Amino acid sequence: MPYKHAHYYVGAVLLVILAGFWASYFARIGAVPLAFHVHAMTSSTWLMLLIAQHVTIHSRKNALHRTIGKASFVLFPLLITGFVMIIDVAARRFAAAEDPFITALGPAFGIGMAVAIAAYLTVFYLALRHRRNVRLHAGYMLVTPMILFESPFSRIIGNYAPWMNVIGREGPNSVIDTIALSDGLMILLALTLYARDRKHGAPWLVAIGFITLQILTMWNAQSWPAIGRFFAL
Repeated sequence: MPYKHAHYYVGAVLLVILAGFWASYFARIGAVPLAFHVHAMTSSTWLMLLIAQHVTIHSRKNALHRTIGKASFVLFPLLITGFVMIIDVAARRFAAAEDPFITALGPAFGIGMAVAIAAYLTVFYLALRHRRNVRLHAGYMLVTPMILFESPFSRIIGNYAPWMNVIGREGPNSVIDTIALSDGLMILLALTLYARDRKHGAPWLVAIGFITLQILTMWNAQSWPAIGRFFAL
């Protein structure tokens, strides 16, 4: 079976999420909007589903693997719902001009999440379409943690490792810098995986395409006033 160490990779992503969102979510879990709870629960459960899928297929528990796979048809719409709820919260805060930070970066966060939704819909469809090709199916499923890796890891850079921000812009733009650097790490990982198996490397090219689109749109969102107007609407 391909990607025999993938469960360690997904487990590491869970640890990154815990560290990245500790201050803004876990430490104040009782004081955050419902949207963040839905997003946190569905995203974490999705990653645990990926681990379970990987372990069961490598343990030759094919029937259990198929059962867990069927559960993804219930979880996936809830996952996307959580993404949409996050966009809604950010848009409401932006429209209300709640603070200078959300006024500056709200549209960037909105368009970044919109790209992530498009990416998840695409790779989940492709994973189902290629479910009989083990390498392609596994690859497309493993793309999903890469798409939003920037969200927790950028917070780790900002909160615990500011020295990693080699771009070094000031103010709210520093957050976009950390997101760009986090996305860059995932692009490098995807390029490495593609180079190791070009024959079955399509999932990693798709990942590179969406991650590149995400950072380009987020980086330039402030320069496109129409995005802000649409986001508020």
